[in-house]
Amino acid sequence: MTELANAEPIVISVEEESPTKENIAQRKTIVYETHIDPTVIRVAGEKIKHQLFMKYVFFKPMSEDIQFISMEKYYEPYIVANGKYSIDYYRKCAYTVRVGKEVKEVDLLDHQFLPEQASDRETTVIKLHGEERIVNEAKAFYVLNKNGQDAVLDTVPSASSEKNPTEVIEKSGIPELAPDADANFVRERIAKRPKDISRIVTEIFDVSERTVIYTPRFKLVYRNIKTGEEKVLELDGVTSKRILRSESAVSKVMNTLKSRIDLV
Repeated sequence: MTELANAEPIVISVEEESPTKENIAQRKTIVYETHIDPTVIRVAGEKIKHQLFMKYVFFKPMSEDIQFISMEKYYEPYIVANGKYSIDYYRKCAYTVRVGKEVKEVDLLDHQFLPEQASDRETTVIKLHGEERIVNEAKAFYVLNKNGQDAVLDTVPSASSEKNPTEVIEKSGIPELAPDADANFVRERIAKRPKDISRIVTEIFDVSERTVIYTPRFKLVYRNIKTGEEKVLELDGVTSKRILRSESAVSKVMNTLKSRIDLV
């Protein structure tokens, strides 16, 4: 079976054109407008702050015991990319053909083959060595987080964008994603070069769409004044919904139960 490996960078010779080509579209940057006022975020945080310190379904601390500490606005980047990879290559191969024990020589395609014993020592075979031509293709549309992992689409809101994203990025001091990070993430996902290549006919890596979306978030810190424990609450600056990081299955069930109890 063909083994796969990440495609390594190709050094293009001046004298000989490389069979490997890359077509990387120019990256577009979008910064979502903040639709929720910080005061509204504070109010939303006050409504659910007790949930941060709930240890049991039927126990929650008093609201006055949960103290607001700070609020910070930041932007979470998401990568939207459409990529395609194809490789047309040859790999070495050997075909084993069984022949009669009485056969001393086989003439085939102007070549002479001398029979030999197979591994079972009971069969006589000739081995035909050559190359097989194979074409592999892969394409995909990705929505990734800043670490190149698949993003939870529910956490990516839809909103109107700022007219001057570069100005907003500079003014807000938003840490920008590295220039080639998004393309490299896609390359790691789909540009899998087989290990058994003997020679490459063509190899093409294409990223036809590259967009980085910066969506506003608010990070609120609360402290339980009785225990001194601090917790962070993250709210979306577009929808004011709570942002939940990866949780265990048990935690998800607990949160669901808590939400139902709060609605009673």
